[in-house]
Amino acid sequence: MTVDTQFPLITAHTGCEGMPDNSMQSVLAALQSGADVIEEDIRITGDGVLVCAHDDLIETPEGELSIAASSYLQLGGLVRLEDFVARLKEAGKKINLDLKVDECIEAVSAFVRQYDLGDQAFLSGCHSARALLVEQRAPELKRLLNADAELFRTSGYDEAVQTTIAQALAAGCFGININYRFVKPELIAAAAAAGLPVLVWTVQEAADMRRMIEWGVRSVTTCDVSKLVGIKAEWTA
Repeated sequence: MTVDTQFPLITAHTGCEGMPDNSMQSVLAALQSGADVIEEDIRITGDGVLVCAHDDLIETPEGELSIAASSYLQLGGLVRLEDFVARLKEAGKKINLDLKVDECIEAVSAFVRQYDLGDQAFLSGCHSARALLVEQRAPELKRLLNADAELFRTSGYDEAVQTTIAQALAAGCFGININYRFVKPELIAAAAAAGLPVLVWTVQEAADMRRMIEWGVRSVTTCDVSKLVGIKAEWTA
């Protein structure tokens, strides 16, 4: 299946261009490489600071600490969400806030209002239950449904597609975020009929990037932004 479509958004996965995950270096590399969207993993410290981190437990000079149970000063060295928001606003880039815990929801909502990011920020990391929770606690936040990988592994494909679409619509999501390995043209067509774009992660190989582009996904998330930028140059030519 080949569709007449615009080139998808290029989303920089944290750890872009070989830089450390959830680091300022990764954000800068994404900006310099030409990404449209910057993705960061989001957690909240025990004293309410939004930080960029995938896991709750991190190593510090004082030993292993829990982000959720520690103050920002105790943790030391973590990048705060506010540390790079000004750069993204200035560059006009979108930010994909990959929520790792429900406790982030209200703080992220306040952050988006504080920095006037309504048109630039959206949420991922929202499985069905979390997406519904966002709908209840902060309905103004734009959010993607993270498709349930286990559903696609254990159910028939048509059933998994229809369940995923129903979950996205029930939680007020604007699209579906899914591991590219579970994507088939049938999903993209059915989701489009429901008004839901499909965004895929995390694509590293050029052949997979090209296939997702040809099928008409809305965004491709990758650590190798420069490779995808190169494909875009070929595609637009």
